[in-house]
Formats: sequence, C-alpha cells, structure tokens
Amino acid sequence: MKITFHNTGYCKQLEALAISGGRWRQQAFPGIFAIMEHPVLGPVLFDTGYSPRFLEATKRLPYALYRWTTPVTLAGERSAAEHVQAAGYSPREVKHIIVSHFHADHVCGLRDFPEATFICSQQAYEAVQPLNGFAAVKKAFLPELLPPDFAKRTRWIEQSNQVELPAKYAPFHSGYDLFNDGSVTAIRLSGHAADQFGLLLQGDTGQELLLGADASWSEAAVRDNRPPHALASIVFDNRAEFKETFDRLVELKRRNPELQQIFTHCEETWKRCIAWQGAGA
Repeated sequence: MKITFHNTGYCKQLEALAISGGRWRQQAFPGIFAIMEHPVLGPVLFDTGYSPRFLEATKRLPYALYRWTTPVTLAGERSAAEHVQAAGYSPREVKHIIVSHFHADHVCGLRDFPEATFICSQQAYEAVQPLNGFAAVKKAFLPELLPPDFAKRTRWIEQSNQVELPAKYAPFHSGYDLFNDGSVTAIRLSGHAADQFGLLLQGDTGQELLLGADASWSEAAVRDNRPPHALASIVFDNRAEFKETFDRLVELKRRNPELQQIFTHCEETWKRCIAWQGAGA
C-alpha cells in the first residue's frame, strides 16, 4: 500500500514544551497528514491537518484564543483536498478518513470530503461533541470544523475487529483491524487527547510504520526518552495516560528500532518524509 505524507501548514510554539532540554524559543511545528492508497478502497486519509477553515473558525472570541496561543501559518501550503487533487484524485473519491482525535489541527479539512465515512473513536467523539465556547477551546476543539452530518457518517473504531498484535509491538498488545484485511491496525494512544488512536501499517516498500498522531510532538523525544516539559501537560486530556503512552512508545522504539514512528508535528519527521518522497511531496 502506497503511503505519502503531506504538510498543510505550521503552528508556532516553544521547542522546550515539546521535548525536555529543548530551547526556549519559537519553533515551527508542521501539520502532517497521510494519504494511504488502498488497493481496494482507494485513497484513505489519516487526519486532514490545517486548512483555511481554521482561520475562519478562529476569527471571533473565544475561539480566537486558539489562534493566539498557537499562531498558524498556511501561506504556501496546500489543504488536504488540494493535496488529494495533486495526487490524482477528486475529493469525492475519498471514501474513508481515519480521525486520530478531534483537535482542530487534525480535522480542518473534513468538510472538503463530502463522500467520506469518518472512522474514529466513539469515546473521543462523545467527549467533545457537547462542547462549545471556552469549554471547546480548552480541549482544542472547534465545533464548526465538523460537517453537520458528521455523526451520520461515522464508523466507530471500537466496533472494528479487535486483534492481537505480534510480540514485536510490545508493550502494545492489541489493536483494531479497521478494514478486516490486516492492512491498517488502529492502536490506542490516549493522553494527549481523549481516546486518541494511531495506526500500524506497512508501506509499499515493506517499511513498517506507526502513525503516532500527537502521542509525541517530537521523534527525538521518544528516541532519547525526553518527554515534553511539565508545562505542556496543561493541554493534555489526561497527564497520567499521556505518560503511560509515551513510555510505551519509548519501549517500542527500544525493542523495534526499525519501526518508523511518524508524529504529526515533528519537523524531523517531516524532513525525512520529504527525503522519502522527493522535494515535491
């Protein structure tokens, strides 16, 4: 299965918040999403990153607080729909979008795919669905980014076939076979957001990948066991669950160093993706 990674823009935040020992200065964090070209299902997306809808949704208070605390730059970057078109598909050809979690920088493009079924955690959706105003901003959720018929177009991850993972993926032991063909397995990566999920899958070259969403903001943080600064935990849904997930990723990297862990906002990850795909990716 061919997998390509695409950048939709950048937010800015202090590097030291993402990795212990980092610099106390602003750093650009990319907004990456993936296109998986499934041999039967066609293009399947993992998240949708930023889009101009983010700027519209954060024009007014209290939602403007989101933009003020994490300034976003979209200039020169394509939206998920534009990346899909550049890959040779119409947005209407995208029939499945896997949503890792409901933070705004992962769902900005959902409205641009009118034929898609959204595959997500029921518990994650129910945690944000009632929220609006300051309560929504506190959870990094912008309600107007979701299509009005979102709930009617969902398929819950938790209702997929649960499978035991190979021993090499310890300390992760089970996941959900999303398409009942072994091609894409969802694993729970809770903590950063309620019931966040990542994906285990294999690229067309045989390379095994973990799409880790926001379970870490830095590849180096996991590789060197340098978790985010304590101040970053202010934005976590559950600090204890984040630490447990992060520790598992560190152990997974130790046991399985060849497994590529891809994190949505890691600049190192994005540079490697560019190297894989060529400068025009």
